[in-house]
Amino acid sequence: MKPTPLRFGFGTNGFAHHRLTDVLVILADLGYDGVALTLDHNHLDPYSDDLPRRVSTLARGLDRHGLDVTVETGAPYFLDPWVKHLPTLMSDGSALRVDLLERALRIAADLGSPTVHLCSGPAPVGLPERDAWKRLAAGVETVLQTAERYGVALAFEPEPYMFVDSVERCLRLAELVGGHELFGITLDIGHAHCVEERPLLDCVRLAAPLLRNVQIEDMRRGVHQHLEFGAGEIDFPPVLAALRDLGHRGLVSVEIQGGALDAPEVARRSIAFLRAAA
Repeated sequence: MKPTPLRFGFGTNGFAHHRLTDVLVILADLGYDGVALTLDHNHLDPYSDDLPRRVSTLARGLDRHGLDVTVETGAPYFLDPWVKHLPTLMSDGSALRVDLLERALRIAADLGSPTVHLCSGPAPVGLPERDAWKRLAAGVETVLQTAERYGVALAFEPEPYMFVDSVERCLRLAELVGGHELFGITLDIGHAHCVEERPLLDCVRLAAPLLRNVQIEDMRRGVHQHLEFGAGEIDFPPVLAALRDLGHRGLVSVEIQGGALDAPEVARRSIAFLRAAA
């Protein structure tokens, strides 16, 4: 059987200075297959008073431009203007994180996104690791109840220097939530290169059974900075070939937040690179 071609997306967090309607036009014109939509104050605020209208407008725009979508919840200061990624499912105020994720699941269902992305954030200072795992698993299990209602999967991302920072720890969390069918993995290729002990292709293969989404950018070992392709150390053709051969059907979405001031050209260069590398 011939492998399915990869489908490329681009993250809205790399278009921080654009209207969301304009982002869709640009990505469609460049030939992207989809958009990784970060819920935030700028593009789509899940707490806005006119949310139903905005979601409906966005759904029509995605359909008009032939773009798929995946919903992400990684905006660093969205819930706390002082500290990134707080509160978490492990910290005080975890109900606020649960509420955000449940809102994201409803939005994803309305937009036709098969997944909602999330990550662990940092563990509370002084909390024993065993208790952190218990709190995180309990929070994820709560959110999975809403995921079941909407038929949308959670796609958990290992993130550098967070509590869950590797594919192996993500798989441990999957076990703690009973191997739930709606719990999956978002694998960030740059993150894996940055912090994982095992080779990058081994990370891809390890994540494969639960893989729902892929984020992609270049990066250097030990330096968590999202770089344009060719500016880091990653050899991308073998990575893309592995994803294709494994039959990955979700989006492979570029995540270069630091390029927002030159977003259209970053997106243009990125899709050209990925097409050539694939």
